[in-house]
Amino acid sequence: MKKIESLFKNILLKILVFFNPIVKQAPLPKFNSESNLLFIRLNRIGDALVTTPLLYEIKQQLGCNIIVLADRKNHFVFRNNPSIDEVIIFNKRIKDFFYINHIIKDKSIEAIIDLHDDVSTTVSFLIAIAKVRYKFGLKKSNQTLYTHVVEKADPRKYHVIERILNLSTLFNLQIDSKAISVKYFPTEAENKIAVDQLKFMNPENKFLIGINISAGSNARFWGVDNFKNLILILKKYNARIIVLCSEKDLHFANQIVTETDLYPVTNSFGIFASAILNLDFLITPDTSIVHIASIKKIPVFGLYVKYKTDDVIWSPYNTDFEFVETEEPTLKNISLEQVQRKLIPFLEKHLNVKRDS
Repeated sequence: MKKIESLFKNILLKILVFFNPIVKQAPLPKFNSESNLLFIRLNRIGDALVTTPLLYEIKQQLGCNIIVLADRKNHFVFRNNPSIDEVIIFNKRIKDFFYINHIIKDKSIEAIIDLHDDVSTTVSFLIAIAKVRYKFGLKKSNQTLYTHVVEKADPRKYHVIERILNLSTLFNLQIDSKAISVKYFPTEAENKIAVDQLKFMNPENKFLIGINISAGSNARFWGVDNFKNLILILKKYNARIIVLCSEKDLHFANQIVTETDLYPVTNSFGIFASAILNLDFLITPDTSIVHIASIKKIPVFGLYVKYKTDDVIWSPYNTDFEFVETEEPTLKNISLEQVQRKLIPFLEKHLNVKRDS
C-alpha cells in the first residue's frame, strides 16, 4: 500500500512541476511590519524546532506578521512564541488543501514560504495552487513551483538549521551564525510543574543528568541492559541521574530504574521540554529534545543512526555536543564500551558546572 501511495505522490509531483514552468523572478519587495507572511512547516516536532531561528530573525529585523501553517503533530512547538503571530493547523484533508487560498485572502498574505529542507508532495501541491504573488523555497527538484528560490546548502556539510537560514537572503537579513539558537517557550505553568518535580527528585540540587530513552522509532531504542549498565557506571559520580521517556516506552523504563528515578510520564510536550531545559547534562538518542537542550546550551551526548545517508546529523546547534553513531539501521549494535569511551571524558568536562534554571 505504501509503495502505491509513494508512486502516486511521485506522479502528482511530476505533473505539478510540468504544469509550472520556470518563470523569471520578479523583483523582491521590501518586507516590513505591515507585511503578512505565511510559512509552511509540516511533519514532526524536530522539523518545526529547526525552523524557529529563521522566524525569529525575520520578526526581529523586519517586524513582519508571521503566520505558520503547521501539522497536528508539531503545531504546539510554535505556540506561545513571541515571533509568531498565528498558528493554523493543516489536517491534510482534501478540503484543507483548497483552504490555503482562503487563508491567503483572509490574512492578506504577501508571500508564502516553504520551510521544508526536502521535497514534500503535500507542500508542493499547496504551493502550486496558492494564489499569491511571491512563493519562496530552497532550490530543489520542485523549484519551478516557486517564484524565488535560494541555493540549498550541501546537506553533507551544513546543519539543517543553516540550510533553512539560507532563505534569509530573500529577506535581505544580516545574521550572526554564532548567535543563532532554537526558540521554544513553555508556559509559566508548565515550567513550574517541571521545576517542582525536579526539586522533589533532586532535593540536594546535585548536578542533574537526564537520560532520555525514547525517540521517534524503535530503531533508536538502545536496549534495557545498555541503559541499566550505563546508569551503574554513572552512579560513581556525585550527580543525580533521572530517566525520561514517552508513554510508549514506560514498560522499558520500569525495567531500567525504579519509580523514584523516573521522571513522571506526561502527554504535555511543554512540561517534558521544561524538564529538559532544567537539566545540567542530557544523554539521548537522536530526537527532537536535542534541539530543546540547545536553547540553554545544555551539553548533549547523543546516540545516532546514520543509515544510508551522507547528511550531517541533526545535532544540537551551537551547543557542546558529543556522540556515537552507527551506519546500521538500529542502535542495537552500539556497545556500552563505545559509549563509555566517548561519554565519560565529555561528562567529566562538564561535571559540577551547574546551569541556571
